[in-house]
Amino acid sequence: MAVKIEKKIKGYSVVTPEDKAKEAAKAAAASAASVKAEELPTADVIQMHERIERPEILIGSTYKIKSPLFEHALYVTINDIVLNAGTEHESRRPFEIFINSKNMDHFQWIVALTRIMSAVFRKGGDVTFLVDEMKAVFDPRGGYFKAGGVYMPSLVAELGAIVEDHLKSIGMIHDPEMSDSHRELIAEKRRAYEERSKKNADAGASITVVAPRNEDVTVTGDGASFPPSATMCHKCSTKAVVIMDGCATCLNCGYSKCG
Repeated sequence: MAVKIEKKIKGYSVVTPEDKAKEAAKAAAASAASVKAEELPTADVIQMHERIERPEILIGSTYKIKSPLFEHALYVTINDIVLNAGTEHESRRPFEIFINSKNMDHFQWIVALTRIMSAVFRKGGDVTFLVDEMKAVFDPRGGYFKAGGVYMPSLVAELGAIVEDHLKSIGMIHDPEMSDSHRELIAEKRRAYEERSKKNADAGASITVVAPRNEDVTVTGDGASFPPSATMCHKCSTKAVVIMDGCATCLNCGYSKCG
């Protein structure tokens, strides 16, 4: 079949059998790559949502709350579901929460709270907002100090603190680590306070401290001890603030305010 050329020829090249073989090889390779890409399994990552059915067995943790507001302790159980088990996308998410106690005075609101929280857990997404909302609840009758001198404005706030600790343990909340220099600063302040206390004791100085009844603030959950006369720190909510050189200094977080 004759082909009529209507434009001016600027250049030409002869197509050899080798060139045809190379083009055919390239086309075959591209076709094989596309077929292989279609055959590769796609990752089916399961995200938390309310349509996920509850497995027969869930893993979880139980936390104990001993509050002066209750005669009996509260036991908080948070169960987790493991999503995408055995894959690189494996994650652990809270699924349900239960609170059990011998004290039945507040049974109604405890059941309502746990059911709502469980529904929020199963909804999926970012559930860490529950921590801030619960820790911001204040009891109009006043809060209390739990073991270690940490102030809790209400029982609901302590439940929020437990949820926060649990979410940290499963990796949903990442607690920023304290820098080494900040740790050294706190250790230096503690040493300075202890040395000053020893000097006062050796000099025969006597300090009378009137502490609230049933107050237990000498040892924290991390094993750190604070003076019984320490006051509450507004930054870390721990009874660890002492007066050093005319400045209010927290021996737990290092916060200092001179006055």
